[in-house]
Amino acid sequence: MAKKRVIAVLVSNDLATDQRVLKVCKSLIERAYTPVLIGRIKPDSMPMPELNFKTIRMNLLFTSGPLFYAMLNLRLFFKLLFLKMDGIHANDLDTLLPAYLISKIRSKPLVYDTHEYFTGVPELQSRPSVQKIWRSIESYIFPKLKQVITVNDSIANLYDKDYGVRPSVMRNIPNKTIAKAESKTRKDLGFSEDSFLIILQGSGINVDRGAEEAVWMMQELDACVLIIAGSGDVINQLKKSTSELGLEEKVRFFPRMPYSEMMGITRLCDLGLTLDKDTNINYRFSLPNKLFDYIHAGIPVLASDLTEVRKIIESYSVGRICSNHEPLHLASMVKSMKDDKVALANYRVNCQLASADLTWENEAKTLNAFYP
Repeated sequence: MAKKRVIAVLVSNDLATDQRVLKVCKSLIERAYTPVLIGRIKPDSMPMPELNFKTIRMNLLFTSGPLFYAMLNLRLFFKLLFLKMDGIHANDLDTLLPAYLISKIRSKPLVYDTHEYFTGVPELQSRPSVQKIWRSIESYIFPKLKQVITVNDSIANLYDKDYGVRPSVMRNIPNKTIAKAESKTRKDLGFSEDSFLIILQGSGINVDRGAEEAVWMMQELDACVLIIAGSGDVINQLKKSTSELGLEEKVRFFPRMPYSEMMGITRLCDLGLTLDKDTNINYRFSLPNKLFDYIHAGIPVLASDLTEVRKIIESYSVGRICSNHEPLHLASMVKSMKDDKVALANYRVNCQLASADLTWENEAKTLNAFYP
């Protein structure tokens, strides 16, 4: 039997909830490769799920800022220098430099999987000197790359315009069959059967994601509960606003949790929110994972008007688009969807139809060209 080829898969996160990367690793196994997933561990990291491949979680002295990225890249460089492997799969720009250098030093093939338009993220917009450093790394390496993947057509077009290299597209869509945790009911979680449950979920509930307005809109909604499930930079502020507005009965928070548990909660809901704002080029062309999670959970979607999101909503008729982020407008959109029982039922049927087409099994065919 031929020896399986080892692929080092690099990320800058703590591995536990990165569904795209975990799915890539499982797809590599199906193609007779052996992935070794390398990332970091933080003090608040969840335990890793049970996996059939090796993971390495590096304990770094720094957790953010320039020293974190310097330490991350240095540690990845030396891990790759001595690791027995046959290729490298680098995820996002913050792992690309050591991956590229080692691919040249050791003559190993490199696949670059960029999950966003990295230099356009909002965290860099107000830090032009830091943005310039990342842009210089990207502009040096990107034109030399032969195998690049990204998450949607709009971002692929941006890279093509910047560097004359158009990545292949592989969207971050759930598996056809999503592993189910022990089934919970609304009663188990303390929700009334009569409540209209709205969910905003994700591991990046940050500024300009519409979460603040979602909380404020709850002042205008009766018989509704907003569930905020996940983590992000604005969670503490959202909790503060909830308390100040006296909305504790209308807004419930759930921490970051294993994906199957989060989907178990999502399936209990009546409406999913994806409200990212068009405040920067990265958000403008984003295609949030939660959009597909809602569709696979069978719940209608209320979404902000972003290019790639609108394509999905309109192509599959799984929800509605809001025209702005004013809390009164969002509340009126929720009310109209809540009251239109026929439309809600149709959206649910369309979600079931869409989920049969929008599967990781279809998206993962893109990997075939890179991992024959």
